[in-house]
Amino acid sequence: MSVPLLQQYRVARYIIGQKLRGRRRYPLVLMLEPLFRCNLACAGCGKIDYPDEILDKRLSHEDCMQAIDECGAPVVSIAGGEPLIHKDMPRIVRGFIERKKFVYLCTNALLLDRRMDDYEPSPYLTFSIHLDGNRDRHDSSVCRDGVYDKCVEVIRKALGRGFRVTVNCTLFQGEHAEEVAQFMDDMMALGIEAVTMSPGYSYERAPRQDVFLKKQHSKQLFRDIFKLGRGRKWRFNQSSLYLNFLAGNETYRCTPWGAVTRNVFGWQKPCYLLVGEGYESTFNALVEQTEWDKYGTGRNPKCANCMVHCGYEMTAVDDTFAHPLKAARVALFGPGTDGPLAPELPIEYADEMPVRPRFIVRAETSAGSCSSKRVA
Repeated sequence: MSVPLLQQYRVARYIIGQKLRGRRRYPLVLMLEPLFRCNLACAGCGKIDYPDEILDKRLSHEDCMQAIDECGAPVVSIAGGEPLIHKDMPRIVRGFIERKKFVYLCTNALLLDRRMDDYEPSPYLTFSIHLDGNRDRHDSSVCRDGVYDKCVEVIRKALGRGFRVTVNCTLFQGEHAEEVAQFMDDMMALGIEAVTMSPGYSYERAPRQDVFLKKQHSKQLFRDIFKLGRGRKWRFNQSSLYLNFLAGNETYRCTPWGAVTRNVFGWQKPCYLLVGEGYESTFNALVEQTEWDKYGTGRNPKCANCMVHCGYEMTAVDDTFAHPLKAARVALFGPGTDGPLAPELPIEYADEMPVRPRFIVRAETSAGSCSSKRVA
């Protein structure tokens, strides 16, 4: 794990405080989606398939400050959509920093070059750049040529100006461990702080459903990646035990309240990956009225192949507090890459849950692979 000591200390102090107060459910991260509008149309995302009246909605500065004050999480991940489209984003970021929250501003970087002057380097601000692998892999994922090269150019500029920069990488079908290893080497050579990596979740609104990894494939892929990473000093923006979980060495239940989502519809139940499960108007209502036991691997067929950090990172953090020596051993020697996989959780649902209708408007490209609805 490569997270600055100040952030590690403040997050650990927050967790200990929650445990001393006897709180069972509390968030580590506020997943803020202040808009769904985006300037890309990625194959694995369906956010821009909402109608224009939804895409034109924005959370105000006041909405965003209220969200963090309600939930109290020490970390804010600002996503979307593309958050740099939001005209009030610099003020929103400053508001979080004034509250001493660690902000990860997630962006595809296409607008960052000309918007960078709106922000100042701070230990509380990180530009989290979306890069799903090497040039060919990423440009295919976002359905536009030249995006990878633009990202690398902007990363160099941001690092040169003293900003914290991480990369957010999602792995899809067709990945090869050697290719991912080379990507990690390239990111370390750029000098970024760390990479956040996880397998893609089969997001219901995504234009394509054939791009997502199945769980067994994910575990073997990560074992192969970590095996190649021995001695290469890769930096991950994730806990050692979450990486161990990705490699199939831990049997974890999802902790969906660890990363709560506030977007233009309200507080989303139970996490940002599941659509159609409903919303609450306040954070307290989200915590108290969500039927948390209905969700997670083994409890809900929609969650069957999910291994995404928004659900399992907090589980791994709790395990770290419970078993610090195990966590330290994995941090020192890396995730296990051989031996039997940890057992899967038992299946507790008897029948498939009904599929909810979804509203999707998309036009296929000549390749038939990407949504074509975009904004300039």
